[in-house]
Amino acid sequence: MATAAAAPSWPAMSIARAHELLTAPGAPFEMEEVVIRGIPTRTWKNAPPTLKACFLVGRMHGSRDFLVYENDRVTFEGFARATIALAHRLRADGVGKGDRVAVVMRNLPEWPVAFYAAAIVGAIVTPLNAWWTGEELEYGLTDSGAKVLIVDAERLARLHEHLANCPDLQRIYVARAADEIAHPKIARLEGVVGPVNGWASLPDAPLPEVEIGPEDDATIFYTSGTTGKPKGALGTHRNIVSNIMASGISGARSFLRRGEMPPAPDPTGPQKATLLSVPFFHATGCHAVMNPSLVAGAKLVLMRKFEAEAAMQLIEAEKITGAGGVPTIAWQLLEHPNRHKYDLSSLETVSYGGAPSAPELVRRIRETWPKSWPGNGWGMTETSATFTHHMAEDYMARPDSCGPAVPVCDLKVVDPATGEELPRGSVGELWGKGPNIVKGYWNKPEATAETFVDGWVKTGDLARLDDEGFCYIIDRAKDMLIRGGENIYCIEVENCLYDHPAIMDAAVVGIPHKTLGEEPGAIVTLKPGTSASEDELRAHVAAHLAAFKVPVRVLISHETLPRNANGKIMKRDLKALFA
Repeated sequence: MATAAAAPSWPAMSIARAHELLTAPGAPFEMEEVVIRGIPTRTWKNAPPTLKACFLVGRMHGSRDFLVYENDRVTFEGFARATIALAHRLRADGVGKGDRVAVVMRNLPEWPVAFYAAAIVGAIVTPLNAWWTGEELEYGLTDSGAKVLIVDAERLARLHEHLANCPDLQRIYVARAADEIAHPKIARLEGVVGPVNGWASLPDAPLPEVEIGPEDDATIFYTSGTTGKPKGALGTHRNIVSNIMASGISGARSFLRRGEMPPAPDPTGPQKATLLSVPFFHATGCHAVMNPSLVAGAKLVLMRKFEAEAAMQLIEAEKITGAGGVPTIAWQLLEHPNRHKYDLSSLETVSYGGAPSAPELVRRIRETWPKSWPGNGWGMTETSATFTHHMAEDYMARPDSCGPAVPVCDLKVVDPATGEELPRGSVGELWGKGPNIVKGYWNKPEATAETFVDGWVKTGDLARLDDEGFCYIIDRAKDMLIRGGENIYCIEVENCLYDHPAIMDAAVVGIPHKTLGEEPGAIVTLKPGTSASEDELRAHVAAHLAAFKVPVRVLISHETLPRNANGKIMKRDLKALFA
């Protein structure tokens, strides 16, 4: 009598072997070596070579929905026609290769149109942080020397008094302005592309004829500016399109590690859909979500502002398959008292980055949505988003890791003082190398020389690598506290706080001390319906960590902790609470 075959034990295959199979000659994720700026570099052989190529692949998805925002619904073809119309207008405005076109707006359907219209005419797209003040936006426009600005009405109002200080700016297109604006440089974007829901009816037109190559300059994304003035990271087309492949290989690797063959893409199957909870103006939202979604034919559902119950309504109505962004968003969905009222069974992945997450969150995602796998990754503006990623069983087995480097990338941990590579398991500064490392900082040769060395980027993160290459971010080097000569890694104390059942969010910062230099202080928010006192939380840390790591004060905030566009808690703002 035949017996059923036993399921293979996990992992059925090593990380190295899985990557070898997935990147072999003839495989979808095949690699090849290319010399980039004099440095031999592994690259994805089958990635679209440029953003223009991504645009053309995306257009092939035709009548499927691409962008959904409130009452606006845009197909891939409608998006393509609006993009081409705006591209021709930019050419008429004199925009050519290397000119900077700034995009400053919240997540609207017009944002991807502005981005791709500039990209396919060879301009350097310069997204600026829509949360910035008028003065900060002025800095971005003048530092980049932007020739054209595409902006929403809200940001234009913030910028209006600063426009006189932006001499390079020749033309401004404003989206969703309620009234006509009497200014010689300003025109309504609707005058070029019409209303959003009419984009599919725009005349068909050929793309502007512009030769674009993989190593051409494509974007300037400004660093988050947590210290000093933001620096513009100058990315190439190859830097950005590398995310197209990086976003898919982690899932394929999970199947092999499970002892299964990755399923072949099915263009006739149900459409994937992502609830976008991070801004387009950040490398994650643009490179790791928008561009892969365009190429894969996935739907992007946008929210004016994240609100948990509204998000659940959208997940149900739009059959969202992927959600997340930062851990706090996942917690808000899990802990919401009305979660049971909504059908969230379409979720397949709940992924996030930009902040540490508690191991409990990883377990809760899988328990709450059995069809869904948790995912996590690490990257930065200088790595054009995704550098490491893992999900499914790998993430559940190593919930405190951000995963291994994607196969075209290399990681090493070095002594910050000497630059010498350290043995596996040692803590040091994390350096990364790959086809997604940007060229440098816009017009800042000294800062470029300090950060980029022979193809490697010095991340400023303290990390360690285990024997299989899984990366563990220990802390930002500049955030590490030194209390009386003892190093305190903030993330270690934060993870301990996250282990307390009442903690939803936690941040540890340095409190100045006359004798010790600084001491740790914590700011936390609690999950709905829970309670905890300062003494209780300090005792919780003391039960798990050395006494010198215990926060001397714990402040309980009734508001969400402030984050930058990358999802990282803005610790500089929190330090003032201890003054």
